[in-house]
Amino acid sequence: MPSETDRRGVQKTALITGCSSGIGRAAAHAFLDEGWTVYATARNPADIEALGEAGCELATLDVTDQDDIDRVVDRVLDEEGAIDALINNAGYGQFGPIEDVTTDRVHDQFDVNVYGPHRLIRAVLPAMRRERDGTIVNVSSVAGRVSMPGGGVYSGSKFALEAMSDALRNEVADLGIDVVVVEPGPVKTNFSDRAASEADPEEREGIERTEAYDEFYAMFEDAQLIGGDGPGSVEPELVANAIYDAASATRPPARVQPGTVARVGALARFLPDALLDKAYRLVRNFTS
Repeated sequence: MPSETDRRGVQKTALITGCSSGIGRAAAHAFLDEGWTVYATARNPADIEALGEAGCELATLDVTDQDDIDRVVDRVLDEEGAIDALINNAGYGQFGPIEDVTTDRVHDQFDVNVYGPHRLIRAVLPAMRRERDGTIVNVSSVAGRVSMPGGGVYSGSKFALEAMSDALRNEVADLGIDVVVVEPGPVKTNFSDRAASEADPEEREGIERTEAYDEFYAMFEDAQLIGGDGPGSVEPELVANAIYDAASATRPPARVQPGTVARVGALARFLPDALLDKAYRLVRNFTS
């Protein structure tokens, strides 16, 4: 595959977070296959060794660590001269009823899912503004459009990411920079396994399980309701291709929903609240 070049006539560069598995790993391959220079990052370098062997540049990056972010962004700019696409993919789901999730765990969720992308956006924007070119892709979720019982903390973080993306898209619209939100539904990754563990007080501190919400915990134990191999779940490659298309498009859409469940789920936000509440009760009755 010939290298894809930017307006300067040099190979395009993508910085991708959360490449240890799932969507991030698939996205690294998608950009690499199209001839981009890919900087694949993760907290644990051992998790991305295979991407290095495939041709990616590797970097250790914890999105909650500003020093890490500055080091990696400076390295990419020193080596490549520009960052054509920032893919904010790193994230996880903190599930559990609002009463049972401690404030410390809420802070941890926002530190990764909201403050992390914000740190990276601030780090790359000066270079993108100088080039008057670049795309920022924020990986959200259909849960960033509709919140379900037991998912309020996770949805809250994704709602916040979507709100920041909407504001940013218009702030940089005249600077040659695009901002796109990708909103997948359930994806065949290990997301559901971690989501279930984050709601398990035996595995994670910061969950104070209350018997009044046992029916919600029963929902978490059914991975099909969170993601994984449930009905309508999609392969991470489908989401990765949507991310690549958004980053490479001349005039990308503001939002992309890969997969049928994602597209239908995003429309649920337009339903009357009473109808949504009734649907939630039906789901609870089904799992109880």
